[in-house]
Amino acid sequence: MKISPAKENILKKVRNALSQPVQLPFPNAEGNSSVFVTEHDGLELKFAEEFSRLQGKFVFCSSREELADNLQALVEHKEWKHIQCKTPALLNMLSPFNPAYLNVGGLEEMDAAITDCEFLVARTGSVILSSAQPSGRVLPVYTPIHIIIAFSHQLIFDIRDGIVKMKDRYGDQLPSMITLATGPSRTADIEKTLVVGVHGPKEVYVFLLDE
Repeated sequence: MKISPAKENILKKVRNALSQPVQLPFPNAEGNSSVFVTEHDGLELKFAEEFSRLQGKFVFCSSREELADNLQALVEHKEWKHIQCKTPALLNMLSPFNPAYLNVGGLEEMDAAITDCEFLVARTGSVILSSAQPSGRVLPVYTPIHIIIAFSHQLIFDIRDGIVKMKDRYGDQLPSMITLATGPSRTADIEKTLVVGVHGPKEVYVFLLDE
């Protein structure tokens, strides 16, 4: 195949450029420092504000007893009968309170699902979830109402902190799916009209346990 002189000249310049690395014009643009100011105090308040702004429902609990009471009150208010939970640690935590609504019926009958999470991102009001959790991929997406039980030590400031902590936790065996859930599922694809609950839960609750 014959290459024109003009094309050969361009390719030659490309090869020369690749063989001579050029120093980055902004070497500090992608360093270890964050562009956001980290807030070490008040992460609970920051998360609650941002999460609520995204139509999430936030409930702060100071004890396991208060958590169980708040869950029971929510279930009775909504008249839910079937709530799925596949997380052994949460089932063990709630079992002393004898919740009659847990794991009654199948997935197709559930009114809501209770899961844990990896981390809570205060700056964006997001929840980091992964396929490594006992709830897996299906439950947080398939459920019409998603209830997340988290602990205060899972609060982080920024998404970057979450990525670092996920790498620390899992090392080279990162989960096959890591996702950020930021409020209820929503879309505005159709005529730019916001619709909630199309591709996932229409309501998301976070019960934060200060333990």
